[in-house]
Amino acid sequence: MDVRAFDFDLPPELIAQEPASDRGAARLLCLDRETGATSHAAVTSLPERLTPGDLVVVNDTRVFPARLLGRRVPSGGAVECLLINRLHPTGVDEARWEALMHPGQKLREGAEVIFEGSAAQPTVHGEVLERRFHGRRVIRLWTSDGSPVDDAVDAIGHVPLPPYIKRADRPDDRDRYQTVFARARGSVAAPTAGLHFTRALVEALGDRGVEMAQITLHVGYGTFQPVRTERVEDHRLEPEHYEIGETAAAAINRALDGGRRVIAVGTTTTRTLEAVAGAHGGRIVAGEGATDLFIFPGFEFRVIRGLLTNFHLPRSSLLMLVSAFAGREHVLQAYREAIERGYRFYSYGDAMLVL
Repeated sequence: MDVRAFDFDLPPELIAQEPASDRGAARLLCLDRETGATSHAAVTSLPERLTPGDLVVVNDTRVFPARLLGRRVPSGGAVECLLINRLHPTGVDEARWEALMHPGQKLREGAEVIFEGSAAQPTVHGEVLERRFHGRRVIRLWTSDGSPVDDAVDAIGHVPLPPYIKRADRPDDRDRYQTVFARARGSVAAPTAGLHFTRALVEALGDRGVEMAQITLHVGYGTFQPVRTERVEDHRLEPEHYEIGETAAAAINRALDGGRRVIAVGTTTTRTLEAVAGAHGGRIVAGEGATDLFIFPGFEFRVIRGLLTNFHLPRSSLLMLVSAFAGREHVLQAYREAIERGYRFYSYGDAMLVL
């Protein structure tokens, strides 16, 4: 399948640069996956669009401030470092990361960098250990006072807003680029469909008789990577870590056994559920692991029967997943309608419900 089949023209002004005035203010395009029929509402209408007994599954990963700004030692030149993949500790070194670093051409093995916050915050030191492909480096991090590196990164790091948000991060992004379910620290990008939920919406779903379950998939930098191949089938995703608890697994399996709908909130939740079910005969098994499942048209879904998702980039693996679930023609027509109606796209944008 040609990647160009998933292209569309998006006016730049529809790429949301700011979150909505409040979490419940997003618009909702509803798409019937069988007929392609659409309707328009608000995210606050989600409970009335679901059926008592439906199970909504969300991703409870927590975004950490993975973008570090600092300087080279001893030259003082500016350095930017995006932590994208924690590596297994080697010996006594417990703070090794694969990272995207800039300026990459100057950061060879042995290069030293320093990241500082305010006077009251610890300083993070780094050493480049290895050069990898596409500008990536392996970097060792430690703190000046021996305090935990994660705590120091949380204190001085910046929210890793997606590259299509053309502004610097602000303190309020630490809250707004985080779902109300966020629990397990580990993502460099938010599971953005979950950003629309408020505590009031969760309560309304419960009052409607809709059940909820939480799983974890730590979203990696690969979610932003373009599909560089010409054929969809040749694209590969980077592995991402997931965890599913006993309670969530049991709830999902009960819904499947009872013929009740499982509604995935986001593509991350979808990939996790379908990857685990694909490896266990259609069942959800508690545990943890990594998945690089790439879902594109032709995929057979075993678990989900509904999907709440944001609007995605042209030619992206995320758009291909939604197209696999709802049909490419239906999805692209819905996108054209969303553009005509001025829907806001991408991470801080509006939402689409596919049933």
